[in-house]
Amino acid sequence: MRFCHSICLLTVLAASPLFAAGEKAYTTVEEAGPDYLLQGEYAGEKFGVQVIALGDGKFDAVVLTGGLPGAGWDKQGRTVINGETKDGGVAFSKDGHSLTLTDGQINGNLGDARVSAKKIERKSPTLGAKPVAGAIVLFDGSSTDEWKEGRIVEDKLLGVAARTKREFRDFHLHLEFRTPFMPKSRGQSRGNSGMYLLDQYECQVLDSFGLEGLDNECGGIYKIARPDLNMCLPPLTWQTYDVDFKAARFDEDGNKTSPAVTTIKLNGVAIHSNLELPKATPGGGRSDEKAGGLFLQNHGDPVVYRNIWIVEK
Repeated sequence: MRFCHSICLLTVLAASPLFAAGEKAYTTVEEAGPDYLLQGEYAGEKFGVQVIALGDGKFDAVVLTGGLPGAGWDKQGRTVINGETKDGGVAFSKDGHSLTLTDGQINGNLGDARVSAKKIERKSPTLGAKPVAGAIVLFDGSSTDEWKEGRIVEDKLLGVAARTKREFRDFHLHLEFRTPFMPKSRGQSRGNSGMYLLDQYECQVLDSFGLEGLDNECGGIYKIARPDLNMCLPPLTWQTYDVDFKAARFDEDGNKTSPAVTTIKLNGVAIHSNLELPKATPGGGRSDEKAGGLFLQNHGDPVVYRNIWIVEK
């Protein structure tokens, strides 16, 4: 099977509010429309496809050699094929590749190879994880008592912005998030929020489904490190972050003796392993690298959170 290894770089637009140039952010599958039902992940034999809705019946099919991210992808072969709706399905064509998506299945040719892939829906293995012994429950849908800011929206979900009253140093954190469906938006305008550890190290929360996986995309540590793998699932899917964090150390004179270190799993897969954080990132409430709260950023999009708990070490 032959693939080109081209990478489609989607245009990154400036950050936008909930409605940008008339574009709506959909928060339920029922209102998202037919394009959302076509978007998603498709698994074939030794390859995977992530179909991204771009609005007005246009799509990108991201073809990955070996399988889907975290499920066989070799982290090298990545081909983007443009498509649009046709006869109730989607027709993709580019550089000798031709695929058709109908009835939850992709069929066609990748170069001279005949291929087929069926739609699947993956869930994080830590979705719904219950607080372990000794955990502090930060949000379970019942109140915002643990938060300086924060409001309950929709069906017992935490809206942004939100910042905890408590401050933490070394910990294990579990949280679940959901990004909206914004098919016509791009880059930082597409379901943007952020998980700020100690209120100063940002791990991106963004609809980056199917993208390359940069430091300003979902799972990236802004301005510091891109994720080892883009494990972002489609928008409107509940996703998980599981974080182990050790704060920076300082001597008696206030000089930093060792940097903060973190391991972060997105949807159950490690995307940063024992990553050293040399400095705080922009946008948080502080930058002293001392103990701090958990801050969930408001970037103008209806990103929501649930099932947040933390265990101090």
